[in-house]
Amino acid sequence: MFTGIIESVGRVRKLTVRGDSARLEIETEMGLADVRTGDSISVDGACLTAVEVADKSFAADVSVETLSRTTLRGLKPGNRVNLEKALRADGFLGGHIVLGHVDGVGRIIKKEASSGSILVGIETDAQVSRFVVEKGSIAVDGISLTVNRVEKNRFFVQIIPHTAGATTLDMKKVSDPVNIETDIIGKYVARFMEGKGKIDRKFLAEYGFIK
Repeated sequence: MFTGIIESVGRVRKLTVRGDSARLEIETEMGLADVRTGDSISVDGACLTAVEVADKSFAADVSVETLSRTTLRGLKPGNRVNLEKALRADGFLGGHIVLGHVDGVGRIIKKEASSGSILVGIETDAQVSRFVVEKGSIAVDGISLTVNRVEKNRFFVQIIPHTAGATTLDMKKVSDPVNIETDIIGKYVARFMEGKGKIDRKFLAEYGFIK
């Protein structure tokens, strides 16, 4: 599990395609002394397993599922990526609950200065946007953000200067793709409600909310 608070921006050393999967190698100044082979690291919001760890670099295998659902398939040497190590049980949850399970790829449709920060608009497909709510949490390339407003399949977030400078968002341009993970709580609620019909007193009593 992650929090969406980016710890470092790494640089892609190599992406080696191996059939349907790939091996990704990343250089980073992020401290890796506490990372062991088998540990999870979020790369642009996608949870990957470190299979090789050195002082200032690590390698991770990328499955066919991850390649098909994320922007990782398009990475090239020199590209910058957001990094976050997995949250320890005694760690500080500074953002929101982020699993590193990307729902889909969105595309930046707007980026402009606004009141000392940056307004970013992102368009997603309907399957992803159905879980996006105004003032709710969302992860964009692994960054925990608050949704300002929603317009059909588009949502808008306000990026403060610190976040822009500490992540890759400052480098992103209009039309660039980004990984999107919606709030896990909304997805569980939607799944629970499938086929349940409307919420009424009978429903609430059946599931113990009222007597």
